[in-house]
Formats: sequence, structure tokens, C-alpha cells
Amino acid sequence: MTDDKVKNGLGAWYKLCPVRHTLILVSALVIAFHLLTRPLHALNVWLSENAVRPAHRWLSTVTGRVPFSVAELLIALLVFSLLIYLASQLVSFFSKPKFFLRLYRTLTTLLALGLSIYGGFCLLWGVYYYGDDFMARSGLKNEPISAEQLERVTAYFAALANEYSGRVPRDENGVCCTDRGGIIDRSPELYRAAVKAYPWLDGPELPAKGILCSRAMSYTDFTGFFFPFTGEANVNLDSPAAFFAATVAHELAHQRGVAKEQEANFVAVLACMKSGDEEYIYSAALLAYTHLGNALYSADPEAWARISGTLNDEVRADFAARREYWAQFETKVQTVSNKVYEGFLKSYDQKLGLKSYGACVDLLVNYYDPLVPDLRPAAGDGASAAQDAASPGAGSPEGEALSPEAESGEEKSPEDEKNP
Repeated sequence: MTDDKVKNGLGAWYKLCPVRHTLILVSALVIAFHLLTRPLHALNVWLSENAVRPAHRWLSTVTGRVPFSVAELLIALLVFSLLIYLASQLVSFFSKPKFFLRLYRTLTTLLALGLSIYGGFCLLWGVYYYGDDFMARSGLKNEPISAEQLERVTAYFAALANEYSGRVPRDENGVCCTDRGGIIDRSPELYRAAVKAYPWLDGPELPAKGILCSRAMSYTDFTGFFFPFTGEANVNLDSPAAFFAATVAHELAHQRGVAKEQEANFVAVLACMKSGDEEYIYSAALLAYTHLGNALYSADPEAWARISGTLNDEVRADFAARREYWAQFETKVQTVSNKVYEGFLKSYDQKLGLKSYGACVDLLVNYYDPLVPDLRPAAGDGASAAQDAASPGAGSPEGEALSPEAESGEEKSPEDEKNP
């Protein structure tokens, strides 16, 4: 075969669907660039600070002008359009000539779409995993912790959860019934105090956005997600109220450039405690205690039992409500969703997968353990203790769980929530 024939053949093949072929080629190059440059730390730091963060600031400011989730709208339009396209192509396969050409164009369309989305995701989110993380920027240490340290910090957070459990609204069954709309309305100022301690967490003061299809979202086991294509922090409005504020804080941490899940959880706790908002503090207390309680149960079941036994009825009611809520969504859809997200985390070198959320424990204990003796809330002084705990170098208020099942990594709580 001559060179001219090869060129003519390639040209004819390219002309079959030039736009799709171009998208595939460009997307493949972007993905390859990202994969090859992962080891180049300095480059990823530069891209994170000079390209991705500014892009997210601009996108979130633009989409923040509308009260609904642009991310949800785009996802809905994509799914709807994709279903219409596939249905029309299926009909055309059997009603029009050139079956194989139509099949090729359909498959090429799907490939171009998938690669374009993934390529954009690599650039608008993936680079964060290979730049400076929160620990590197903050200078916080993540040293090995002892069972005694873990017990001490867990006990403190349990006490604080008990205290703040009486400061949030409750229904006739004694379950937290925080107004989710109010939590979202107050979310723009949530990070103000945290930014004073860590200026690089600065960003547009925008609210998280509730998802209209939150009930459907629960079937996928998601309570929130950050959408890098719009810069929006999205939250599930149907998930248990007691843990809702912590989820909001977690997604806003992602919006401010904290990519790793364990660090986003820690930053969420820190921001909530600094905020001085009692509903945010209580929710963060539950989030932190769930992490710590899980870890303590594995390290020292007797110590865990002692601390778990101190939980009051209100805290127990909130953990019970959480278990009851998530039990109804234990389906094959949830199983598939978990496996997909597990693969996502590991594809970005989060080697523990979903269990990487547990690494938050090390950050919590290393940060708060030196301060626990001074921060243990005295009677009538819980508010000031919480404020002190939220300051740089001080401990922060957190909470607890009530049984091995409630505290297990399989429980649906903010630290288990998938927040890409």
C-alpha cells in the first residue's frame, strides 16, 4: 500500500465524523498529559494555584448568581439528551441504510463524550491531588497516634456533642430537625474565621446549593458533591438533618481547593467550630466523633464502650435516625455506586479508597490532643470552649456514635459520604 493510499484512507476515515474524532484526539492528549505529569509536583502546584483555583472562583461566582444548582441542570440535560440520542439511533439502525456506519458514529459519539468529560475533570480537579495538600500548606503534623490519645480526644468530642445536642431544634421524637434552608443561608460566612487562620482557604462567599432530586441522590449513596465544571458545592437536602451542616462544610472545603476527602472532613470540622454557629458545631461534633469512635472501637473496644455509654438520648436519637434513613437505600444501585467511587478514589492514588476518610482521625487527634485538657467544656462554658477549640492551635468541638454498627465505616455519615 502506498503512502498516498494510506493518507487517503486516513482522510476518508477522519471525514466520517471529524468533530468526534477531533474531540477524541484532544481529550486523549489532555488525559495523557495529566497522567504523565502527575509526578511533577511543582507543575501541579502551579496549575492548581494559577489555573484551577482561579477557574473555580470564576465559575462559582458566575453560577452563584442563580439560586438553583447549575450542575444538577447540566447533569439532567445530559442524561435526557443521551437517552433521546440513543433511542433515535436505535431506531435508525433498523430503519435506515448503512447500519455499520451509524453504529460506528454512535460509538464514536459516546467515546468522544466520555473522554471529553474525563479530560475536563482531570484538568479541573485531578491536578489538586498532586499539588500541595492541606497538610503541606498548613504545616500540621500527621504523626502516628496512640490509643490513649485517641481515647482522650474521642471523649472530649463526645462530651461536646452531648452539650450541643440540646442547642439544636428537635421534633416530637427528639430527633434533630435543623432547618436545612437556614443552614444553607448561613453557609457563605462559614469559612470567615477559618480563612483568618489559613488565608489560602479564601474564596467567594457563596452558599452551597441543594439538589432538587435529593431523594434519588440518596439511592447512589451520595450526600454531596463538588462539581468542578461549575464550581458549585452541591448537597443532598433529603439526608439526615443532624449531619447536614457538616456535609455543607465538607463540600465548601472542596470548593476552596481541599481535594482529599480526609482533609476536607478535617477542614469542615475546623470551619464549623470556628464559626461559632451552634448548629454547625453540633453537626461537626457528630462528624468528628463518628470518625474517632470507629477508630477507637477498633483500637480499644472497652474504651469505646465507656465513652459511648456517656452519650445522651438526643445524640443517640440522631444516630438512630441516620441508620434508619440510610437502611432504606441499601440496594444494588448503592453497591455499584460505592464500587465506582472506590475506583475513582484509588485512580487518584487514594490507596485506601473509601476508607481514606478514616485518615481524618490522625489529623483530628494530632491537632486537638495537646489541647484537650484545656478545652474540656466546663458546665455552662461549652460555648467558650468551642470557640477556643476552633482557634489555630486549639482543639475543636466534636461528637460521638453509639454502637459498633453505628460507628462502622459502613454507616452512612458525613465522613462516609462521597464528595468528589
